[in-house]
Amino acid sequence: QLQLVESGGGLVQPGGSLRLSCAASGFTLDYYTLGWFRQAPGKEREGVSCINSSGGSTNYPDSVKGRFTISRDNAKNTIYLQMNGLKSEDTGVYYCAARKGWGICAPKFYAYWGQGTQVTVSS
Repeated sequence: QLQLVESGGGLVQPGGSLRLSCAASGFTLDYYTLGWFRQAPGKEREGVSCINSSGGSTNYPDSVKGRFTISRDNAKNTIYLQMNGLKSEDTGVYYCAARKGWGICAPKFYAYWGQGTQVTVSS
């Protein structure tokens, strides 16, 4: 059974850091484009970062560029999201997702999803 499981969320003060992990089981991530998405209360799910199968291409929206870094370890079948300089507007449920092919970092193009992990940025 294909499964993605996120971990690493929590409560952090503004300016702090968190590292999210997403482990896959039931399939190998090697040939998949992977992404991190988030959803704040009352808002649509949005792309935070995506990375292609080789790790050679990534993209970030302006809202997180320079603060967030996506990476993947195919040997561990895991992807990561390093989040630095966190702001209150980064609060939300963070999801990892997988898709075949490379393209727009938008939720509707991703077929496989984890259950999400809560990130709360607050003093």
